[in-house]
Amino acid sequence: MTAITNWLKLHPIARKALFSAIGGTAGYAYYYYIGCASGTCPITSNPYVSIAYGMLMGLVISMNGKKEVVSNE
Repeated sequence: MTAITNWLKLHPIARKALFSAIGGTAGYAYYYYIGCASGTCPITSNPYVSIAYGMLMGLVISMNGKKEVVSNE
């Protein structure tokens, strides 16, 4: 497990892709298992929108919260 976390730290694009894939899978699972029977829910009534929303949430979660500021002093 340590090798995977070290690799993800070295490859930030892989981290974002992994979290986006997990988010897309979670978005589809939400659509499939919970969804919206009436079709009036804008996110959960369409599987493509639900997957895209899940991928976006996965991408947001994968980003670092704060960047370290380097001073020139």
